[in-house]
Amino acid sequence: MAHIDKVKEEIGWLKVVFAIFLATALSLIAWLVENYGTGQTLLLVVGGVAAFLVMLAIIWINSVAKRKINKLEEL
Repeated sequence: MAHIDKVKEEIGWLKVVFAIFLATALSLIAWLVENYGTGQTLLLVVGGVAAFLVMLAIIWINSVAKRKINKLEEL
């Protein structure tokens, strides 16, 4: 497999992972908003921390994808 094809494939997988993490973050935030008044405090805190960590993962995946796209320009 040529190097350019490998980079394209990696970008494709990053898009899939990005979409999964984005859907997870949106679901967690929606759950937090829905259960803000009635949910148990521990669950709300854990959900908030999980949403924050998933958002950090989204930012990290985005930066990795941008680096790969820039690398693709050089090939």
